Amino acid sequence: MGIASSSFVGLAMTVYIIKLPVIAKSEATKQSPESQSETMDKEFTIFAIQTYNMSHSVTEKRKIILAITGASGSIYAYKILEKLHIINAQVEIAVVFSETGKEIWESEIGSKFHDEGAAKEYNNKSYNAPFASGSSQYDTLIICPASMGTLGRIANGTSDDLIARSADVMLKERRRLILVPRETPYSLIHINNMKTLTLAGAIICPATPSFYSKPETIDDLVMTVVDRIIDLAGFNSKGFRWLTND
Repeated sequence: MGIASSSFVGLAMTVYIIKLPVIAKSEATKQSPESQSETMDKEFTIFAIQTYNMSHSVTEKRKIILAITGASGSIYAYKILEKLHIINAQVEIAVVFSETGKEIWESEIGSKFHDEGAAKEYNNKSYNAPFASGSSQYDTLIICPASMGTLGRIANGTSDDLIARSADVMLKERRRLILVPRETPYSLIHINNMKTLTLAGAIICPATPSFYSKPETIDDLVMTVVDRIIDLAGFNSKGFRWLTND
């Protein structure tokens, strides 16, 4: 596997080149038609190109999307919004709920979502949102929690609602797409869908808490995941850093 990195003004790009073994032509001709077909399937190179718009100045307000879908773990999304406010991030936030995601939020958080501060809610059933188009300047989409149904539709290019369409835009425009699945265990279908999205340039960040910060409360555990998501989105979470907080 080869990795080539290149940076330009306002753009960072990483190209992953995965070369699979190829059987020599003389050897392949000796194979049966079935074996030749299998060999041809292996004779390709996979290119996964991931680019992020890095042209934002320190003071420029960024625009991101937070999508909340139908998996348990609404607390992670709640804490992401809270943390962005705490670190005083210069950010405009679009919030989109799936129908089941909103039900779970109200059940787990104990209240309905209310637009607060820089956060504005959009209807998942309508494409009447700026980030439904690649011409918008939204640079990051965080889907947290990400249900396996949502993840599967995005992996297969099914843009049947605003969340899936926004993810499609992030992938085609080579912008940040961070999916936070909160599922266990994974089926082979789940794993293959996550592989497809990773090769397309998305980041899969499972909601898996860490313990080296010695968390003492549930909130502490939740924040070990939230801080990683905030960092992946390009902000400074100001959270615990391994071997730097001693």
